[in-house]
Amino acid sequence: MKAALKSLCKHFALAATALLLMAVLSQVRAATLAEYRARVSEATSVVREFQSPAAYVEGDPHDAYYTLTRLKTLLPEKERVELSGQIVEVDNSWLHEALKEFEKSPAPGARRREILGAISERLQALGQRIDEMQSGAQAADKDANKARLAEILLRPEFNQTQAQGSALTRLWERFARWLESLFPKSKPMQPGTGRALSTVAQVIVIGLGVALIAFLVWKFLPRYLSNRGKKKTKREARIVLGERLEPDQTAADLLEQAEGLARAGDLRGAIRKAYIALLCELGDRKVISLAQHKTNRDYLMAVRDKVSLYQSMRRLTTSFELHWYGFVPPAPNDWDEFRVGCRNAVTGGK
Repeated sequence: MKAALKSLCKHFALAATALLLMAVLSQVRAATLAEYRARVSEATSVVREFQSPAAYVEGDPHDAYYTLTRLKTLLPEKERVELSGQIVEVDNSWLHEALKEFEKSPAPGARRREILGAISERLQALGQRIDEMQSGAQAADKDANKARLAEILLRPEFNQTQAQGSALTRLWERFARWLESLFPKSKPMQPGTGRALSTVAQVIVIGLGVALIAFLVWKFLPRYLSNRGKKKTKREARIVLGERLEPDQTAADLLEQAEGLARAGDLRGAIRKAYIALLCELGDRKVISLAQHKTNRDYLMAVRDKVSLYQSMRRLTTSFELHWYGFVPPAPNDWDEFRVGCRNAVTGGK
């Protein structure tokens, strides 16, 4: 009983801290449309996992309280969003009203599942609408760029089709004259006596020209194709949970940085760096696919078909959210357990 009460107090302190932080930040500055879209995406992932019977709907009421508090923190009732240089007041009160109705409904029950389904559908529709607004702005920029590119290609220095054709013609004429110079000119023959010899000579010249072209193709074409095949696309920089990873940066590098943060006393930063290292390692092994817009819940749902890895990542994700988003100071043993959990999760993701 004491352990349950202590856990409930801990969740309450986390929720109060997060709500206070969101309220202060909302008064300081308006969120960008991309930030608002990321929080909508994360809320959608949380609700999707919450709908699973193996998760919170039929599970621990403490976990359910924590999840509802997290949804309210991600999308406050009122907030300000910057859209096309203007500040727009966004009303998320519908979500809070639906969550209040969810809390009042008996658990477990069909009514709760119905409420979660309606919330999930509305969040998905909201995300699609924001994506349409963002893609519309990008399409406008793309059309402008295409117009500028077409204007540039009309300039004389880029319109060299005719000149290239003339250069090829001149090169072929030089090649034909070179072939002709290989054979000495014969003296004029009497009419009717050299027609057969002339025909044979023409066949020989043409045959030699074709043989020379075939030899050049056989000699240089494989080398050309081989050099083209060796060219590889350079891996670009990646952004994972808001942190930029350089193209040559590996999970081992991130873990080393996490150890350095832990030695310096920044255990909260060490946990975040180790969690990103775990995602980077799983991404390199093609277990998950890394993307800038994905949240930690998206990555967790991507491994739900791998039971062992999912269980390990779920514990790590909860610990990461508790210490990073909830600002709960980790103890040294929290960092040790998190580091061991990351190693076990990587082993389970092979």
